Amino acid sequence: MTGKVEEALGYEQARDELIEVVRRLEAGGTTLEESLALWERGEELAKVCRRWLEGARARLDAALAEEAEAEAEQGDGAGEGRS
Repeated sequence: MTGKVEEALGYEQARDELIEVVRRLEAGGTTLEESLALWERGEELAKVCRRWLEGARARLDAALAEEAEAEAEQGDGAGEGRS
């Protein structure tokens, strides 16, 4: 699952699948080949989660910067007209 399909995966879906991958790896009982495949899938899922979180952080930062800018503009205008 790579490319567009991976991009369509939501954060919660990727997180839940990653939890399942970790659970299976911790439980053991898989062949080396299965373990490697699970590990690789886990790495892919972790990247998906990281991209979602980075995107959310960017949106938060933008919203906070916009709010700070609006407050600064209000502060600049508050002193006008006073002498």
